[in-house]
Amino acid sequence: MLQNIQVHIQSFANYLLSLIRKEENGAWDLSAFIDDTQREFIKYDIELSPDQCMLFLIAYIPHIHPNFYDEIIKEAMPQGGDFPEFGGVRGSNHRGLLPTGETAQFILAGGDIVKRMNVQQLLTDGVLIKQSILSLEAVKDGEPLMSGRLMLDQEWISRMVTGEESTPKFSPDFPAKKVITAMTWDDLVLNNYTQTQLNDIIIWVEHNNTLMQDEVMKRKIKPGYRALFHGPSGTGKTLTATLLGNHLKKDVYRIDLSQVVSKYIGETEKNLEKVFTRAENKNWVLFFDEADALFGKRTSVQNSHDRYANQEVSYLLQRIEDYPGLLILASNIKSNMDDAFLRRFHTIIHFSPPNPAERLKLWEKAFPASYPPEPTMNLKEIADKYELNGAAILNIIHYAALQSVSRGDQYIRNADVTEAIRKEYRKEEKTMS
Repeated sequence: MLQNIQVHIQSFANYLLSLIRKEENGAWDLSAFIDDTQREFIKYDIELSPDQCMLFLIAYIPHIHPNFYDEIIKEAMPQGGDFPEFGGVRGSNHRGLLPTGETAQFILAGGDIVKRMNVQQLLTDGVLIKQSILSLEAVKDGEPLMSGRLMLDQEWISRMVTGEESTPKFSPDFPAKKVITAMTWDDLVLNNYTQTQLNDIIIWVEHNNTLMQDEVMKRKIKPGYRALFHGPSGTGKTLTATLLGNHLKKDVYRIDLSQVVSKYIGETEKNLEKVFTRAENKNWVLFFDEADALFGKRTSVQNSHDRYANQEVSYLLQRIEDYPGLLILASNIKSNMDDAFLRRFHTIIHFSPPNPAERLKLWEKAFPASYPPEPTMNLKEIADKYELNGAAILNIIHYAALQSVSRGDQYIRNADVTEAIRKEYRKEEKTMS
C-alpha cells in the first residue's frame, strides 16, 4: 500500500477539492487505494468495507503529510474564511489541521443525513472501532459527538509506515514490560502432570477460535483463557509463561505492580485499565507475577479502606473475564488468592519443587558448554542430597563457573559447587549438612 501512497494522496486531494468546490462530476477514482488497504488488512484477518478504508485514510494522512488538510482548504478557498462543515481541530503540539468525525461525515456523506448517520455508526460500532484501530476522542458535555478527533492506534501507524508493529514503551501510561528469553523448552524441567496442563493451554490457543464459530458455543463461552501458576519461587513460573508466548508466537507482557498499585482510591483500577485497553485485540499474553498483591482475598468491611479495596477486587474479577486473550497469574501461595478468582480460572497449575530425578536433569542442563564438571563430580549424589530449585541450581553453576574462569581452569570444581550450595542455603536460612 505504501509504495503507491503518493498517488493515493493526490487522488484523495483532488477528490476533496471537488467536494469543497461542489464541482459536478468530481468523483475521483479512489478504488486503487481501497483495494490496497483491503489487501493490507486482510493480512491481519480484518475485512474492511470501502467506507472503512476511507475512514482509515482520513485519519492516517496527517501522520505522513502533516499540512495536508490545511493545503486543501487553502487551495479551495484562496481568499480565506471559515469552513465549519469540514470539521477538524488543532492539536496541542501538531500545528496542522487534524480530522474529526465531522470531517469523515463531510467527505463520505456530504449533506445527506442518512449517510452521515451511517458514518457515525461506523465510528461508534464499526470494525475499526471494535479492533481498537481507530477511536473517536471524547468531547466536552454539550458538544456534538462527531466533533471529536479521529485517533489511530500507534501500533497500526507503525505497521503502515515501517511494515512492523512497534513495541509499546514501559511508562506510567503503560505499566507493563515485554519479557523475552533465549531459553527453550529443553531448558525447562517439569513433572508430567504440569506439562500436560500446559498442553491444555496450547490446545485452547490453537483451536478455541474454531469453537467460537459454532452457533451454540459462541453464545455460551467467553473468548479469553485464564490460568493460575502457583508454587514456590524459582520453580519456573515466569520462564514457563515466556516460553508459552514464544511457542504460540505471542508477545508476553509482565505487569509491573510497582507502577500499578496505588494508595489512592481508584488509581489502581485506572492504571490497570490502561494495560487492558492497550492489550485488547493485540494478541498479547498478559502475565501478572506475584498476583496475590492484586488478587488477594476480600475482607469484611470495617472501614472505608476495606470497602474500596473490595471494590478493586470486584473490578479485577470483571476485567479478567472480559479480556479476550490469554491471561496468566502467578502466585507463590494459592491460598492467598480470593476464591472468586479461583472459580474463574480455566486451569490451575502447581509448580512443585523438583524431585531428585528432576534436580539431576536441572544440574545436567545447567553446565556451560565450555566448562564441564570435573570428572570426579557425582551429580546424582548432589541432586539426591540437596533440595534446590532450578533458579538456585543456575545460581550455583554461575558462581562456580566464574571461579573457574578467574583461575583459567578447564573444569567446574567440586569445591566451588559446594561453596555455592552453602551460599544458597544461607539465603534461605537453612543448615547445610
